[in-house]
Amino acid sequence: MAETSSTSSQTTPETGSYAIIEASGQQFWVQPNRYYDLDRLHADVDAKITLDKVLLVKNGDVATVGKPYVQGARVELKVMAHRRGQKVIVYKMRPKKKTRRKNGHRQELTRVMVESISVGGNAIS
Repeated sequence: MAETSSTSSQTTPETGSYAIIEASGQQFWVQPNRYYDLDRLHADVDAKITLDKVLLVKNGDVATVGKPYVQGARVELKVMAHRRGQKVIVYKMRPKKKTRRKNGHRQELTRVMVESISVGGNAIS
């Protein structure tokens, strides 16, 4: 039997528009009308944030790569909520020494909705 698989259609839409932005010291692949969890931003809930550090913008078949950032590209975000991430347990033990240390951590996050991606003042969809 012949197996057919289309992994490209399962991972990302071919014709969708997206941008790769730099926020909180990390790079994120963002699409319009989707929400993402970033490290805690100092903004109130329902506040609008504009990010200018856009590394790549893809609109249909046209991709624009910045050096290092795309000139005139902006991503408009709306703060939805401030949250905390999943608990991570750090357990350190030195064998044969009776030394044990258990520590937990929850990352402070901000959930944002991508409202629009624009290049040169023109919003892409």
